[in-house]
Amino acid sequence: MVTIKQLNNLMLEAVKENVFPGGALLVSKEGRICFFEAFGYANIFSRREMTRDMVFDLASLTKPLATTMALMKLVEQKKLDLSQNLGSLFPELAENEKGKILIKNLLHHNSGLPDYREYYKRIIDLPPGIRKKALRELLLEEELEYDIGTKTVYSDLGFMILEWVVEILSGRRLDYFVHDEIYKPLGINDLFFVDIDSPESHYENYKGKFAATEQCKWRNFLVEGVVHDDNAFASGGVGGHAGLFGTAMSVHSLLSELLSAYYERSDNHVFRADLVREFLEVDEKTGRALGFDAPSFPDSSCGNFFSNNTVGHLGYTGTSFWMDLEKQFVVILLTNRVHPDRENENIRAFRPVIHDAAAKCFL
Repeated sequence: MVTIKQLNNLMLEAVKENVFPGGALLVSKEGRICFFEAFGYANIFSRREMTRDMVFDLASLTKPLATTMALMKLVEQKKLDLSQNLGSLFPELAENEKGKILIKNLLHHNSGLPDYREYYKRIIDLPPGIRKKALRELLLEEELEYDIGTKTVYSDLGFMILEWVVEILSGRRLDYFVHDEIYKPLGINDLFFVDIDSPESHYENYKGKFAATEQCKWRNFLVEGVVHDDNAFASGGVGGHAGLFGTAMSVHSLLSELLSAYYERSDNHVFRADLVREFLEVDEKTGRALGFDAPSFPDSSCGNFFSNNTVGHLGYTGTSFWMDLEKQFVVILLTNRVHPDRENENIRAFRPVIHDAAAKCFL
C-alpha cells in the first residue's frame, strides 16, 4: 500500500535528485481522476514553476495521439485499408521493394526501415519552404535494413511516411486533420502542433505555459514553445513522429475517449468501437499494438502491476502514458527531462518506480 502523500513525495524527490526539473503526474481509474499534481520547474533558468496546465512537448507521443488517431479516422472514413501497400499510394515506389510495405507494417514498426536518420543536417540550410519536400525525397531514397515483417525495429521514419499518407488521403496537413476531425469534436483545445514558420498561432496563446526543453547546441537557443525533435524542427514543426504539444489533462481526455469507445459506453464517439479495439490489440509477433507500444514485462517502464492488456508510449523529452484496458487504469507522466540537456537519463529507472507506486496507491 502506498499513500497519496508517499506518491507526492516520490515526485518531489525526483525533482530534488535531478531526475527531471519538473513534471506533472495524472492518475485515473475508470475515467475518474485520482491524482493530478505538478512538481518542480518548467524552466530552471527563470525559476518558473511547473503548473498542472503546463504545455509539454510530447515528442513521440505524437505517434499514437496524432498520427495513429488520424489513420484510425481515415480507416473509418473508408479512405484507407491497413493492408494497403505504399506502392498503391506512391507511384515512385510501385516497382520498389519499399512499395510492398503495408500501412500496418509501419504502425507495428516491422517495415524494414531504419530507426532514425539525421535528416535535419541535410535540410536545415535549405529555404524553409522546401525542407519538408527535401526530407520526403530522402525518405523515398532510404534502403530497407531487413526484410519486411521479419523484425521489429522502432522507426521514426515509418511515422514520417504515415504523416505523408494522411496528407495524401485527406488532402489536409496532419495538424489540421487531427484538429478538425478529432480534437475539436472532443472539445480538446490543448493538443496541437506549433508550425515553426508561424509559431505565433499557438505560441502567443500559451506564452509562459510551455515547459522548456533543451539548450540546443546546433540551434543556439533554449527550446521552448517549438518542437525539440531535430528532424521535426528542421521540416517545419509538424511531423508524424514528433511535434505534438499538450497538457496532461488533454492527453487524459483523448485516452478517456478511447477507453469509453473500447467499452462502448455510448453511441456518440469520435471513433468506432470496433476500430479502437482493433488498433489497441497487441500483436504477439511484434509486441506492439497499431501505433501504440505495449509493456515488455518484467522490465517495462510501466512497472509490474499493469495487466497484459495494456498500451502506451514513451516520448524522448520525458513524457509517457500507460493505459491498462482491463483495469481501466491510466498513468500519464509528463516531464521536461531534456531540460537543459538530453544527457540526463535518470528517468529510465524512475518510470517503473512511479508507476508501481501509483498502482499500489489506487489499484
